Amino acid sequence: MDFALADGGRIPAIGIGTWPMDDNEAERVVADAIALGYRLVDTACEYGNEAGVGRGIAVSGLPREELFLTTKFSKGSHSVHGVAHAWQDSVRKLGVDYIDLMLIHWPVPQLGRFIEAWEGLLTIQGQGKVRHIGVSNFLPEHIDPIIAATGIAPVLNQLQINPRYPQAEARAYNTTLGIHTQAWSPLGQGTGLLDLAIIGELADKYGVTRGQLVLAWDLCQGMSTIPKSSNPGRLVENLAATSIVIEQVDIDALSAIDVPEPDIKHPNSFGV
Repeated sequence: MDFALADGGRIPAIGIGTWPMDDNEAERVVADAIALGYRLVDTACEYGNEAGVGRGIAVSGLPREELFLTTKFSKGSHSVHGVAHAWQDSVRKLGVDYIDLMLIHWPVPQLGRFIEAWEGLLTIQGQGKVRHIGVSNFLPEHIDPIIAATGIAPVLNQLQINPRYPQAEARAYNTTLGIHTQAWSPLGQGTGLLDLAIIGELADKYGVTRGQLVLAWDLCQGMSTIPKSSNPGRLVENLAATSIVIEQVDIDALSAIDVPEPDIKHPNSFGV
């Protein structure tokens, strides 16, 4: 299962997230995930595990062209020159010669340089160093200026999304502009999301695990998703969510959960 990107590419529907793994754990988990059938791997400069991710890719033996590799750069690289250096550092650590998708990790609007960062991505894409470019944690108020400055929209926006924090307005905006939405921390790790009664009730209805239900909520709405797990059994379960179809009435019920998300990272006050 995969989704189309506005630039003509396609992205796997479900991938393996690697925050907050260290290099050793990332190497093991990425190799395991690829062996199980994952073809999307997500990392970032800020995670400090690009070297481990790269080792896991190498150990897997998977041909590079069969893998979709995403990484992100931090606020210290928010300039045309800085993005070029960030790319060089990432490919060196990852042991690859190109990146499938490179993202601005956070807009950090108080720094006021995310337009320069976007111009830097456009430059390295023009040089063939990255296949697709996008953003992470950008709201409409951050995307509008980069489009106004360059005339080019991101192909993907990676957002913190789960049923308690559906970000409906940001997703609708993305859809209007042809920007694919990807959910990070989709299972609300450590926040008790999966313990909610409605999650259990609907998981029982569909005969799936609670985690599978939430991931299917992402996928059935056209979002790709990057759950993190280091457990081989859970990796298998998560990947199987691609075969689950949830009725619209239940998608709506999950989206209407009236329990606040306790760990919101707002792009105007948080960023690396």
